[in-house]
Amino acid sequence: MSIYLIRAFVKMRETLLANVTILKRLAEIDRRLVEHDSVLREMIERLQPLLDAPAVDDETKPRIGFHPGDR
Repeated sequence: MSIYLIRAFVKMRETLLANVTILKRLAEIDRRLVEHDSVLREMIERLQPLLDAPAVDDETKPRIGFHPGDR
């Protein structure tokens, strides 16, 4: 009966070690995601002025072609 008890404790220890390894890996992935998130936010902030179209004033833009009433 004691062999089964020892095997159960060994299995429990292996499971705990596997969980610790998984938790360390998840923490590393989480750290990288936070790092990449901050870099992406900075990149978007820098690109946003380029993506925003400037306001076009129709009155200063010359009209091209024939338009009725321009005589």
